[in-house]
Amino acid sequence: MAGSGGGVSGRGGDASGRGGAGPSAAVPQRRCGRGAGAAMSEPGAAGPSPAAIQVSRIMRPDDANIAGNVHGGTILKMIEEAGAIISTRHCNSQAGEPCVAALARVERTDFLSPVCIGEVANVSAEITYTSRHSVEVQVNVMSENILTGAKKVTNKATLWYVPLSLKNVNKVVEVPPIQYARKEQEDEGKKRYEEQKLDRLETKQRNGDVILPVINPDRQTKEPHTVGYSQSSLIHLVGPSDCTLLGFVHGGVTMKLMDEVAGIVAARHCKTNIVTASVDAINFHEKIKKGCVITVSGRMTFTSNKSMEIEVFVDADPFVDEPRERYRAVSAFFTYVSLSKEGKPLPVPQLLTETEDEKRRFEEGKGRYLQTKAKRQAQMQQQAAQQ
Repeated sequence: MAGSGGGVSGRGGDASGRGGAGPSAAVPQRRCGRGAGAAMSEPGAAGPSPAAIQVSRIMRPDDANIAGNVHGGTILKMIEEAGAIISTRHCNSQAGEPCVAALARVERTDFLSPVCIGEVANVSAEITYTSRHSVEVQVNVMSENILTGAKKVTNKATLWYVPLSLKNVNKVVEVPPIQYARKEQEDEGKKRYEEQKLDRLETKQRNGDVILPVINPDRQTKEPHTVGYSQSSLIHLVGPSDCTLLGFVHGGVTMKLMDEVAGIVAARHCKTNIVTASVDAINFHEKIKKGCVITVSGRMTFTSNKSMEIEVFVDADPFVDEPRERYRAVSAFFTYVSLSKEGKPLPVPQLLTETEDEKRRFEEGKGRYLQTKAKRQAQMQQQAAQQ
């Protein structure tokens, strides 16, 4: 994959990946009316919008589940890699302190259509807003059947990055401003920036919650469809291949592990094939350093007739260099759906809540579900009115 093991092509590459090394390639795409790229300019001066890039890779059997659908975590990892490339490139486009863009947040992401083994995932990324210390990147994923040429949009995502100095990882450097085609674009971007900033603060206030590990769980003695029955954890030692140039975990690596745990929880609950339907905002609260042991924990919080919400936490235990207490690094809610062998939606068994906390989390999840459903219906009505 680009940004980790794949190749990144030069300015002469094309969208098909020719000119890139390896199975994937990041290719600049020039957009009409959006500027010719991230040219070096005077510090503080607003430069043209950087050229969009595209990361492409063919999906292999080890990317998919037993039904042949590519794991949501694999797509999330590709999305993050494309965002990291374009934001790091932009943040180093002016003379100044060298830096690497670190993922701070991923907005809600819907999985519109599955990607299958043998298809090519084309991930395009474009910077749409910059504040003084952050970059907003819009990413679209399109699957391509290279035998028939058929294409379909599978994902749309918004990511926020902050540039960290290569000399001092605790220092956030200033982001070069971009030019906007219209003043409204800047105003809309600023509104999105303020909204995500507020949501991050609210999420931090909920971070005292924990998922207690189940020691030697005997699932035969537990009642099916309870929170404790499907609750799962994964422990991972952070190695060099997981990390950026700064020695901290790639956001895409973390998201892939989170999706794996959420998928295990969903599969244990349904006992069927499951796929990722959406991911609510993922907030990266603190950096995870190389050498840390991370515990990725997931539990079922809510079920509707055809979907289930899983809360996932990532807690880090630093052991190397600077021992400190375990801390909450990342948190998010994943939504999964149950599918038959033919790929048709199946009813989801109702979650059985046993404690007051489980009942409270169920009602909170129901509120998020109804809110998302109302937003989707409003968007469909708006689109119908425009046609």
